[in-house]
Amino acid sequence: MDYPIRINKYLRDIGFVSRREADKLVEDSFVLVNGKSVDKGFIVSKGDKVMTKGERKRYRYLAYYKPRGLATQDLPSKRSVITDWKDKGLYPVGRLDKESEGLLLLTNDGRFTTEILSKKDKYEKEYLVTVRENLRLEVINIFCSGMKTEALGKLLSIKADILDEKTIRMILNEGKRHQIRVMLNDLSYTIVLLKRICIGNIELGDFMPGGTRPIEVDI
Repeated sequence: MDYPIRINKYLRDIGFVSRREADKLVEDSFVLVNGKSVDKGFIVSKGDKVMTKGERKRYRYLAYYKPRGLATQDLPSKRSVITDWKDKGLYPVGRLDKESEGLLLLTNDGRFTTEILSKKDKYEKEYLVTVRENLRLEVINIFCSGMKTEALGKLLSIKADILDEKTIRMILNEGKRHQIRVMLNDLSYTIVLLKRICIGNIELGDFMPGGTRPIEVDI
């Protein structure tokens, strides 16, 4: 660790809490440096003894099958509209729009949220999409070359495979708001079903809509 370092970054870098959570602990006088409470912005020097009052936060990570017709919010700092899981204090990582279904990750770890929402290749999002019209083979080249859209402008290249005449698998790294719907709408397709089945190496699996399961993550 490089010293000197701000107290919130110190607590994040040692894997204790996120920066935002560290700021809250400092505000509530739960953080002591050399036996004394400190303020936000405090600079930790090498040799300082940093302690916190109370127990270390227990991080939780769940895979959740968001059903179609249920809205989620895209800001982890706000209260989630999902009310049917028992693990309170968990928030969605990103979002799926109301008419989409599939894998949504839940956590109380701000570090994990930041990591998943990055544009790193290891966190690609995979979707299965069913449309009403028959798919044309040229859509694969359009997606792979980086499609230009009216609403979102020029998009990054994405991976896509046509599975049958009405079903396509799409793998996104960029993940702009309503990106898949915008892309297919611009190509005159009507989406019947949009399901996210994978985020990085975390798969939706075969559990039912509304179900959750714990997952292991590397943070």
